[in-house]
Amino acid sequence: MDRPHPDWIVPEWPAHESVRAFVTTRAGGASRGAYETFNLGRRTDDDPAAVDSNRAALRGLLPAEPLWLKQVHGARVVDADRPPDTLEADAAVSRNPGTVCAVLVADCVPVLFSDRAGTAVAAAHAGWRGMAAGVLENTVRAMPVRPVELLAFLGPGIGPRAFEVGADVRDAFLAADAGASDAFAARKPGKWLADLYALARRRLARAGVERVFGGGLCTWSDTARFYSHRRDGPTGRMAAVIWRVP
Repeated sequence: MDRPHPDWIVPEWPAHESVRAFVTTRAGGASRGAYETFNLGRRTDDDPAAVDSNRAALRGLLPAEPLWLKQVHGARVVDADRPPDTLEADAAVSRNPGTVCAVLVADCVPVLFSDRAGTAVAAAHAGWRGMAAGVLENTVRAMPVRPVELLAFLGPGIGPRAFEVGADVRDAFLAADAGASDAFAARKPGKWLADLYALARRRLARAGVERVFGGGLCTWSDTARFYSHRRDGPTGRMAAVIWRVP
């Protein structure tokens, strides 16, 4: 495999040597305008030829075509080694070498998983709706190892100083975990700043995952490097990918 673009993000985590992973940024592609330059999202208004070119460039760095999910901000997890008829899901798990799990993001947090022994990997798309619905817990349950054996990496998402939400979002988390109030800072009547990274860590910890890495990059604040739907409206999508080598 060739090396990823130098601007892309390679997780700093103690994953097994058989695990490969990275997260793309805006850099290195053929898209123009609002989608400049490495947009991988086909469900955008970008030039389809540019998206195809970007996906082909990504594919050249991978052992196989990623399992592209139809993400719906839900909590369903699929087995990437035996893809179901419908790929309407927000997470995928793989045990087989060469199977590439992937999620697309532009503010939602991509969460990558591996066990310490490198026998299984997963990718989850964790926006507030999917996270509140249990996508992270469902991904942990779908892994063929005990949660304590898992590592998780939080890729770039909208940061805690930028993600203003209403009472509906706060209530959705507090209904399952009163302690989640610590992840919301009051901003004005009926509005809070939500810390998706803190929420993800809480959900993972409650699911038994003790070792969580990453979580320091804000898509909204770094215009040059990241796409952000909250900031820009029409925009591109970055990919977080993970797989095992033999």
